[in-house]
Amino acid sequence: MTDRDDHAFYVSICADVSGVQEWIGQWVAAEPQSTLPLLVQGAHGVFWAWEARGSAYAEHTQQEQFDLFFKRLTFAENCLDDVADRDPYDTTARAFLLNSGIGRQVDLAEQQRRFSEVVKRHPQHKWAHGAMQQYLCEKWFGSHDQMFAFAREISRYAPPGSPLHGAIAEAYIEKYLDLSRTGGGSAYMEQPEVGAELTAAAERSVFHPAFQRRPGWPRLFNSFAFALHLSDQYQAAYRVYQIIGDDYITEHPWDYYNSDRPVDYFLSLRQPLYAWIEAQ
Repeated sequence: MTDRDDHAFYVSICADVSGVQEWIGQWVAAEPQSTLPLLVQGAHGVFWAWEARGSAYAEHTQQEQFDLFFKRLTFAENCLDDVADRDPYDTTARAFLLNSGIGRQVDLAEQQRRFSEVVKRHPQHKWAHGAMQQYLCEKWFGSHDQMFAFAREISRYAPPGSPLHGAIAEAYIEKYLDLSRTGGGSAYMEQPEVGAELTAAAERSVFHPAFQRRPGWPRLFNSFAFALHLSDQYQAAYRVYQIIGDDYITEHPWDYYNSDRPVDYFLSLRQPLYAWIEAQ
């Protein structure tokens, strides 16, 4: 596979499967000259580590969870570092090292070094940009200002039709979720300038004629649908909902509000909007 974004996506699908750790070592041992089984083992180690930690904030996470989390992350990084050392052209292992960097709480200089190792090989790498933006979120090691500065810089230089313009939607979702903890999320999203920036980002991305539906594209559309709807950009949200239909609903970002039944939350927003649009 020559497309590096597609490669990262498919590796993430393989790695994010329960039970991989029970058999992956046999594949690694059977093909010692290949970096692919080692890459899958390392990428899975990152998901496996986050599984141990859980999704709760740090103050609600037990020390035993943290101990297992760091142990698995160390194992994952050893695998990913091995792949990177053996394959100078690799971008996928290097991109996953950004995710493990968040968990291992590396400093900004180290995370930026990891990021540069990916983008100097593939400047538009989707996975790497998403992981770097997460690092810069206020809930991790940055701030809302740092996160938005990074997202806007990405969007400023990304070509028309690039999925990287979705960084704007992800930034607004992150800030909305943070403000919602104290009841200010909805008012923030309803500001006219928020809707204007989100609509402009969608026009440069999912609505642009140059956009290509590469593997993983539905998540980008779901993020835009979520953000556009919450910012009262109903016509734009409707356009995205129509493309998503019933076949391309993703867990993210709807699981933020209903982790057990994200589709129910999706439908609870979409159905009233459809009724409103049709009544116009």
